[in-house]
Amino acid sequence: MSLVHEIALAGSQTDEAAAMNLLDALRAERWAQLAPSALDIYRPVGGTQDPYNKDEGPPLLIIMAEFHSIDACNAAVPVLEQALADLPSSVGATVTAMERRFYPVAGEAAAGPLRAPFSYVVRYYRPAEDEAAFVKHYVADHPRLEAAFPRIRSIMCYFPLVQRSSRQVPAADYMLGNEVVFDSVDDFNVAMQSPVRHEMRAHFHSFPKFSGPVTHFPMLRQRLAG
Repeated sequence: MSLVHEIALAGSQTDEAAAMNLLDALRAERWAQLAPSALDIYRPVGGTQDPYNKDEGPPLLIIMAEFHSIDACNAAVPVLEQALADLPSSVGATVTAMERRFYPVAGEAAAGPLRAPFSYVVRYYRPAEDEAAFVKHYVADHPRLEAAFPRIRSIMCYFPLVQRSSRQVPAADYMLGNEVVFDSVDDFNVAMQSPVRHEMRAHFHSFPKFSGPVTHFPMLRQRLAG
Protein backbone atom coordinates (compact mmCIF):
# COMPACT_ATOMS: atom_id res chain seq x y z
CA MET A 1 0.00 0.00 0.00
CA SER A 2 1.19 3.51 -0.78
CA LEU A 3 -0.22 6.99 -1.22
CA VAL A 4 -0.08 8.75 -4.57
CA HIS A 5 -0.89 12.05 -6.19
CA GLU A 6 -2.18 11.46 -9.72
CA ILE A 7 -1.60 14.57 -11.85
CA ALA A 8 -3.59 14.14 -15.07
CA LEU A 9 -3.22 16.65 -17.90
CA ALA A 10 -5.78 17.02 -20.69
CA GLY A 11 -5.57 19.03 -23.89
CA SER A 12 -4.91 18.89 -27.61
CA GLN A 13 -1.72 17.63 -29.23
CA THR A 14 -0.55 21.23 -29.51
CA ASP A 15 -0.46 21.32 -25.69
CA GLU A 16 1.94 18.38 -25.42
CA ALA A 17 4.97 20.67 -25.13
CA ALA A 18 3.40 22.45 -22.15
CA ALA A 19 2.77 19.11 -20.46
CA MET A 20 6.40 18.11 -20.93
CA ASN A 21 7.55 21.49 -19.59
CA LEU A 22 5.62 20.75 -16.38
CA LEU A 23 7.33 17.41 -16.11
CA ASP A 24 10.74 19.02 -16.61
CA ALA A 25 9.95 21.53 -13.86
CA LEU A 26 9.02 18.78 -11.41
CA ARG A 27 12.18 16.84 -12.25
CA ALA A 28 14.42 19.89 -11.92
CA GLU A 29 14.12 22.67 -9.36
CA ARG A 30 10.94 21.39 -7.69
CA TRP A 31 11.98 17.76 -7.36
CA ALA A 32 13.74 18.19 -4.02
CA GLN A 33 10.71 20.02 -2.59
CA LEU A 34 8.23 17.43 -3.87
CA ALA A 35 10.24 14.55 -2.35
CA PRO A 36 8.21 11.54 -3.50
CA SER A 37 9.49 8.02 -2.95
CA ALA A 38 8.86 7.28 -6.64
CA LEU A 39 7.85 9.23 -9.73
CA ASP A 40 6.29 7.67 -12.84
CA ILE A 41 5.00 9.20 -16.05
CA TYR A 42 2.38 7.62 -18.30
CA ARG A 43 1.94 8.45 -21.99
CA PRO A 44 -0.80 7.16 -24.34
CA VAL A 45 0.10 4.30 -26.67
CA GLY A 46 -1.71 2.77 -29.65
CA GLY A 47 -1.95 -0.70 -31.14
CA THR A 48 -4.09 -2.26 -28.40
CA GLN A 49 -6.96 -4.68 -29.02
CA ASP A 50 -9.48 -4.68 -26.19
CA PRO A 51 -12.62 -6.29 -27.72
CA TYR A 52 -14.95 -4.33 -25.43
CA ASN A 53 -13.45 -0.85 -25.02
CA LYS A 54 -11.73 1.71 -27.22
CA ASP A 55 -11.97 5.04 -25.44
CA GLU A 56 -11.02 8.24 -27.25
CA GLY A 57 -9.29 11.29 -25.80
CA PRO A 58 -6.64 9.92 -23.43
CA PRO A 59 -4.79 12.29 -21.12
CA LEU A 60 -1.80 14.06 -22.58
CA LEU A 61 0.22 12.84 -19.65
CA ILE A 62 -0.27 11.29 -16.22
CA ILE A 63 2.31 11.94 -13.53
CA MET A 64 2.10 9.57 -10.57
CA ALA A 65 4.01 10.68 -7.48
CA GLU A 66 4.18 8.08 -4.71
CA PHE A 67 4.61 8.80 -0.99
CA HIS A 68 5.01 6.57 2.04
CA SER A 69 3.15 8.83 4.49
CA ILE A 70 0.14 11.12 4.52
CA ASP A 71 2.32 13.96 5.83
CA ALA A 72 4.66 13.71 2.83
CA CYS A 73 1.67 13.48 0.51
CA ASN A 74 0.11 16.64 1.98
CA ALA A 75 3.41 18.52 1.99
CA ALA A 76 3.73 18.02 -1.78
CA VAL A 77 0.48 19.88 -2.57
CA PRO A 78 1.86 23.47 -2.56
CA VAL A 79 4.72 22.37 -4.82
CA LEU A 80 2.30 20.80 -7.27
CA GLU A 81 0.04 23.87 -7.20
CA GLN A 82 2.99 26.13 -8.00
CA ALA A 83 4.07 23.95 -10.92
CA LEU A 84 0.55 23.64 -12.34
CA ALA A 85 0.04 27.41 -12.16
CA ASP A 86 2.53 27.73 -15.02
CA LEU A 87 0.38 25.71 -17.43
CA PRO A 88 -1.47 27.52 -20.23
CA SER A 89 -5.24 27.83 -19.85
CA SER A 90 -5.75 25.35 -22.71
CA VAL A 91 -4.42 22.51 -20.54
CA GLY A 92 -6.80 21.02 -18.01
CA ALA A 93 -5.33 19.48 -14.87
CA THR A 94 -6.54 17.41 -11.95
CA VAL A 95 -4.63 16.41 -8.82
CA THR A 96 -6.14 13.42 -7.05
CA ALA A 97 -4.79 11.91 -3.83
CA MET A 98 -5.37 8.17 -3.61
CA GLU A 99 -4.35 5.08 -1.73
CA ARG A 100 -2.80 2.50 -4.06
CA ARG A 101 -3.04 -1.20 -3.24
CA PHE A 102 -1.22 -3.99 -5.06
CA TYR A 103 -2.72 -7.45 -5.61
CA PRO A 104 -0.88 -10.69 -6.46
CA VAL A 105 -1.10 -12.22 -9.91
CA ALA A 106 -1.71 -15.94 -10.42
CA GLY A 107 1.03 -18.11 -8.98
CA GLU A 108 2.27 -15.46 -6.54
CA ALA A 109 1.68 -15.52 -2.79
CA ALA A 110 2.16 -11.74 -2.55
CA ALA A 111 2.16 -8.79 -4.92
CA GLY A 112 5.48 -7.94 -6.50
CA PRO A 113 6.96 -4.50 -7.27
CA LEU A 114 5.81 -2.38 -10.21
CA ARG A 115 8.32 -3.04 -12.99
CA ALA A 116 6.62 -3.75 -16.32
CA PRO A 117 6.08 -0.69 -18.57
CA PHE A 118 2.63 -1.16 -20.14
CA SER A 119 -0.41 -0.14 -18.07
CA TYR A 120 -4.12 -0.27 -18.82
CA VAL A 121 -5.38 2.66 -16.77
CA VAL A 122 -9.04 2.31 -15.80
CA ARG A 123 -11.04 4.86 -13.80
CA TYR A 124 -14.63 4.64 -12.50
CA TYR A 125 -16.33 7.98 -11.90
CA ARG A 126 -19.14 8.93 -9.55
CA PRO A 127 -22.03 8.62 -9.03
CA ALA A 128 -23.21 5.18 -7.95
CA GLU A 129 -26.42 4.33 -6.13
CA ASP A 130 -24.27 2.97 -3.27
CA GLU A 131 -20.62 3.86 -3.73
CA ALA A 132 -19.39 1.78 -0.78
CA ALA A 133 -21.22 -1.29 -2.10
CA PHE A 134 -19.78 -0.73 -5.58
CA VAL A 135 -16.21 -0.54 -4.29
CA LYS A 136 -16.64 -3.54 -1.99
CA HIS A 137 -18.09 -5.68 -4.80
CA TYR A 138 -15.37 -4.65 -7.24
CA VAL A 139 -12.44 -5.29 -4.91
CA ALA A 140 -13.82 -8.61 -3.71
CA ASP A 141 -13.66 -10.22 -7.15
CA HIS A 142 -12.21 -8.08 -9.93
CA PRO A 143 -8.50 -8.23 -8.96
CA ARG A 144 -8.85 -11.98 -8.35
CA LEU A 145 -10.22 -12.47 -11.87
CA GLU A 146 -7.58 -10.18 -13.40
CA ALA A 147 -4.85 -12.28 -11.77
CA ALA A 148 -5.61 -15.07 -14.26
CA PHE A 149 -4.78 -12.96 -17.34
CA PRO A 150 -1.94 -14.59 -19.28
CA ARG A 151 1.36 -12.67 -19.01
CA ILE A 152 0.02 -10.19 -16.42
CA ARG A 153 2.71 -8.63 -14.23
CA SER A 154 0.92 -6.36 -11.73
CA ILE A 155 -2.57 -5.41 -10.53
CA MET A 156 -3.40 -2.23 -8.64
CA CYS A 157 -6.53 -0.54 -7.32
CA TYR A 158 -6.73 3.13 -6.39
CA PHE A 159 -8.98 4.51 -3.64
CA PRO A 160 -9.51 8.30 -3.54
CA LEU A 161 -8.74 9.89 -0.19
CA VAL A 162 -11.51 11.79 1.55
CA GLN A 163 -9.58 15.06 1.84
CA ARG A 164 -9.10 17.27 -1.20
CA SER A 165 -5.57 17.25 -2.58
CA SER A 166 -5.63 20.94 -3.46
CA ARG A 167 -7.82 23.99 -2.99
CA GLN A 168 -6.58 25.48 -6.26
CA VAL A 169 -6.63 22.46 -8.59
CA PRO A 170 -9.68 20.17 -8.81
CA ALA A 171 -9.54 16.46 -8.07
CA ALA A 172 -10.94 13.97 -10.54
CA ASP A 173 -14.33 12.67 -9.39
CA TYR A 174 -13.24 9.05 -9.14
CA MET A 175 -14.96 6.31 -7.17
CA LEU A 176 -12.19 3.83 -7.87
CA GLY A 177 -9.22 3.21 -10.13
CA ASN A 178 -7.72 0.02 -11.52
CA GLU A 179 -4.54 -0.75 -13.42
CA VAL A 180 -3.32 -3.97 -14.99
CA VAL A 181 0.31 -4.12 -16.08
CA PHE A 182 2.13 -6.08 -18.79
CA ASP A 183 5.58 -6.16 -20.36
CA SER A 184 4.35 -4.97 -23.77
CA VAL A 185 1.38 -4.06 -25.94
CA ASP A 186 1.65 -7.52 -27.52
CA ASP A 187 1.35 -9.23 -24.14
CA PHE A 188 -1.66 -7.07 -23.32
CA ASN A 189 -3.31 -8.05 -26.60
CA VAL A 190 -2.77 -11.73 -25.81
CA ALA A 191 -4.56 -11.19 -22.49
CA MET A 192 -7.42 -9.35 -24.18
CA GLN A 193 -8.03 -12.30 -26.51
CA SER A 194 -8.08 -14.83 -23.67
CA PRO A 195 -11.24 -16.27 -22.02
CA VAL A 196 -10.39 -14.22 -18.93
CA ARG A 197 -11.36 -11.02 -20.76
CA HIS A 198 -14.87 -12.36 -21.34
CA GLU A 199 -15.12 -13.41 -17.67
CA MET A 200 -14.15 -9.85 -16.72
CA ARG A 201 -16.92 -8.47 -18.93
CA ALA A 202 -19.47 -10.76 -17.31
CA HIS A 203 -18.34 -9.56 -13.90
CA PHE A 204 -18.71 -5.96 -15.05
CA HIS A 205 -22.41 -6.60 -15.65
CA SER A 206 -22.77 -7.77 -12.04
CA PHE A 207 -21.57 -4.44 -10.57
CA PRO A 208 -23.94 -2.49 -8.33
CA LYS A 209 -25.61 0.29 -10.30
CA PHE A 210 -23.52 3.30 -11.22
CA SER A 211 -24.17 6.05 -13.76
CA GLY A 212 -20.79 7.75 -13.95
CA PRO A 213 -18.44 7.15 -16.87
CA VAL A 214 -15.65 4.58 -16.91
CA THR A 215 -12.49 5.13 -18.95
CA HIS A 216 -9.88 2.66 -20.25
CA PHE A 217 -6.59 4.10 -21.52
CA PRO A 218 -3.57 2.08 -22.69
CA MET A 219 -0.40 3.85 -21.60
CA LEU A 220 3.34 3.31 -21.40
CA ARG A 221 4.89 4.03 -18.01
CA GLN A 222 8.41 5.30 -17.42
CA ARG A 223 9.93 5.42 -13.96
CA LEU A 224 11.93 8.59 -13.49
CA ALA A 225 12.94 8.13 -9.86
CA GLY A 226 12.53 5.70 -6.98
